[in-house]
This record gives sequence, structure tokens and C-alpha cells, in this order.
Amino acid sequence: MPLQIGNSAPDFILKSKNANGLSDIKLSANYGQRNTVLLFFPLAFTGVCTQEMCEISAGFGAYQDLNATVYGISVDSPFAQEAWAQKEQIKLPLLSDLNKTAAEAYGVLLPDLMGLGRVSARAAFVVDKKGVIQYAEVTPTAKDLPNFVAIKAALAKLK
Repeated sequence: MPLQIGNSAPDFILKSKNANGLSDIKLSANYGQRNTVLLFFPLAFTGVCTQEMCEISAGFGAYQDLNATVYGISVDSPFAQEAWAQKEQIKLPLLSDLNKTAAEAYGVLLPDLMGLGRVSARAAFVVDKKGVIQYAEVTPTAKDLPNFVAIKAALAKLK
């Protein structure tokens, strides 16, 4: 079952790839400083996932203005994520949940998607500076995008 509003956000350390190489991203590093938006998505290089990350990238400044760090999380390798981010000009950090531990901890790991195996559902969580979930959404299908207006509204209340 997916985590709900009021639950403590499970901490994680996930890999991210950028021009400087691989780095470890720890969710709790934002605690006390910034709110965090976690966008779980099934797979890089797919249509709806590309649409979602490009929409977020186009409006990235709005999230920064709301004192939020935004992470995209998928079960892809950090190397595949980096190639996809470069191809599509995705600005937000993409985190590799290759071992599927974060998706499982947040209750959004699908047992199988179209015969491709275990991937994360499309889901959004807003985690406040104290590590508490203030917004939680799992979309009805992998083809549906999260409610970005509701995510921004939840962040505006926390600013």
C-alpha cells in the first residue's frame, strides 16, 4: 500500500549521474532546509515519462521558488537516465532505484508492467523539511500524469 499524508518519508540513498560522475543523493540531506518532491516514474525513454519530466523541466523554476528540490526516480540505471536527460534536456536530478528499494519503501513498486517486470508506478510525494509526507498521489495508470497543480499547492502551504 502506498504511503499516505502524515507518514514519515522513508530515507534513502540513491545514485545520480551527472557531468561529474556518480553521486549519492540522500533524501534526509534536505531536511531542515528544503521541501522535496519525489516523482516516481516507470521507465526512461518512454512517451509519458518523457512528457512528465519535460513538463517539470519546463517549469523547474516554479518549484525552486516554492523552496523545493524535485527528484525523478525510476528503476533505470543512472547511465540510462543520464543519456535520456541529455537527449530530452531534462533539468531535474534523476535518481536510480535500480534495486527497487525506494519504490518498495514508498509502496509504489508494481509487480509487472506490460511484461517488463517490476517497475515503479507513476507517483508523486511532497516531503516537508521535517521528513513528513504532505502530499501523496499514485496515478490510476502509468499513462496518467500526477496533478502538478495540487503538488504546487501543497508546496505553497509549506513555503
